Amino acid sequence: MANYFIIGGDGKEYGPITESDIRQWLGEGRLASTSQCKAESDAEFRPLEKFPEFAAAFAPSAPPTIAPVKTFEAKTLGEGDYELDLGGCIVRGFELVKANGLLIGGVVVYFLIQLAFSAFGKIPIVGALFSLANFVMAGALSGGLMWLFLRVIRGEAATLGDLFAGFQRGFVQLFLGTLVTGLLIGLTMLPFIIFFAVKLIPMVKDIHLDPQNEQAMLDLVKTIFSTAFLPSLPVLLLCIIPATYLKVCWNFTIPLIIDKELDFGAAMKASWRMVNKHWWQVFGLILLVDLVNVAGLLLCCVGLILTVPIGIAALMYAYETIFSAEKE
Repeated sequence: MANYFIIGGDGKEYGPITESDIRQWLGEGRLASTSQCKAESDAEFRPLEKFPEFAAAFAPSAPPTIAPVKTFEAKTLGEGDYELDLGGCIVRGFELVKANGLLIGGVVVYFLIQLAFSAFGKIPIVGALFSLANFVMAGALSGGLMWLFLRVIRGEAATLGDLFAGFQRGFVQLFLGTLVTGLLIGLTMLPFIIFFAVKLIPMVKDIHLDPQNEQAMLDLVKTIFSTAFLPSLPVLLLCIIPATYLKVCWNFTIPLIIDKELDFGAAMKASWRMVNKHWWQVFGLILLVDLVNVAGLLLCCVGLILTVPIGIAALMYAYETIFSAEKE
């Protein structure tokens, strides 16, 4: 079977690849009729549509019958199985970010917006409005960031404006998805909060704060730590188990909402069902991403500019694997 070389959308040459690889990439939308290609025996590149063996893929077809727009539903979305290559997701994420500075720019803009909200949130009276706005917009912004990464992964014409796509693509559902998953995960910490409060409240009654006395403040912190926090630590560790489980199960809720345009309940169900097929694999990838970000944090936080985009890209590659169109 003949082998071919392809010029990708990033301008780089890939190959050798087989005819079946090209047909697969055409079906996935990664190649077009104008994509430059050459066989091993060719001297120059030419459009794919000029190759007789691929001409049928670009032949005009009969006008399609008008049908309702496909709606993705949690009960049918991603019914197939999958296998995650954890290291492969990280490597592919690194390669994607290295070749697309737009992704780093998107993450930087996202964090600048968060910093702005945080700074304005400290302003008396007006700050409360900025904090509320940040709370309402969080889902749309995080969804837009994931949408930007997905478009680049799929070879689509992405721009920095895609970061704000969440305000047009399911703003309310993104808000509800963020709110509901956050509340349910937060409820798992309720036993710790109650236990800690029971230990802390008796101390509060006898506390007389003097902000000018640094030693007294330090002694107070030490007392709270030893008298309230340490006894509550076993409860905290127990609460972390269900919180982690739920966080992993609903990890793909936001990308499902903005990508498949599901309502938040359907997205939560779809994420839950597919993640639980290989929960430990998804957990392992999230843990690996966190370790990569810790490495970035140790580099005086500057490394986060690179590690955060790599982590998001790795998770979006996992999303593509788990919810790929072939498995719907």
